[in-house]
Amino acid sequence: MGTVVVAADLDPLMGRSRVRGRGLRAMVGWRLAALIPVLAAVSAALFAAAAVSPFDPLVGYLGARYETTSASDRALLTNRLGLDASWYQLYGRWIGDLFSGDLGVSRGFAQPVSTLLAQRIPWTVLLVVVAMSMAVAVALGAGVWAGMHRGGVIDRLVTASCVVMQGLPPFVVSLAAIGVFAVGLGWLPPAGLTDAGAEVGAGQVARHLVLPAAALALSQVPWLLLAVRESVAGNRGEDFVVGAVTRGIDTATVTRRHILPTSLAPFVTILGARLPEVVVGAVLVEEIFSWPGIAGAFVQSAKDLDMALLAVLTVGTTCAVMLGSLLADVAVVLLDPRVRADG
Repeated sequence: MGTVVVAADLDPLMGRSRVRGRGLRAMVGWRLAALIPVLAAVSAALFAAAAVSPFDPLVGYLGARYETTSASDRALLTNRLGLDASWYQLYGRWIGDLFSGDLGVSRGFAQPVSTLLAQRIPWTVLLVVVAMSMAVAVALGAGVWAGMHRGGVIDRLVTASCVVMQGLPPFVVSLAAIGVFAVGLGWLPPAGLTDAGAEVGAGQVARHLVLPAAALALSQVPWLLLAVRESVAGNRGEDFVVGAVTRGIDTATVTRRHILPTSLAPFVTILGARLPEVVVGAVLVEEIFSWPGIAGAFVQSAKDLDMALLAVLTVGTTCAVMLGSLLADVAVVLLDPRVRADG
């Protein structure tokens, strides 16, 4: 009889698990299907906006030679580079090249876009991964402590610091870090990947990475930390936590096994929602610290209307943000059985 009862009790659980699995697969399928039209719309809008932009792409192409170039030579270059075509013609050519595996050539950097991406993307990935790892570690550690000691002195200090930090944009944090730790104290280099004339090595890169990674991490910590604090403080009063405490389980075990797992879902949600801000922050931080990542190329391509590079970076960034948001939503559904997939 006991075995029959257990099996009967498991049937509803298995049924709910199958329903959740179907809902999760449907959500992933719909979101991936929506990715293609969104990317198509974003890229088309980019070419259309570039067509009415007041900036002349020849200025970026010629640089200082623009003023000394005659009007006839400018017209000839415009025709030779294909800049006199309509935006939808340029867009059609770009789409055709993209499907053939050709990302084009960057006019501003005078090299294939694929080569440029291969050189710069690893440095941006390194910066973002290190910065977000630091932000997550600080947010989880301080957020759990503040949530478990809500109303205490440390909680009030942490909360007040987060409120102040939320109002500071990444470029302000970056400039402050340079002023204090590079110029004032001289502990760390202010910019670049290595010291002047030095070879690229792990030690050099790590030393130059500290300030930009810390600046980017600090710009994200307040949002993540406050989300953890609120979730942990709210879960402390839940029935399953009270029951664990009454059974005599120590606080550290209750926090680790009961409070923290249920507090991760809101944290992951905020983390996914902050992805666009991370991208913007990385652009600003790389520019200020002269970090040789893709963000600097993004800014330069926008100023020069270097469409071969700008279009790839815009579509790639949009795709990365959407996929990151999808992964965050999947993680929330898997972490919290109360959350239903939107598929």
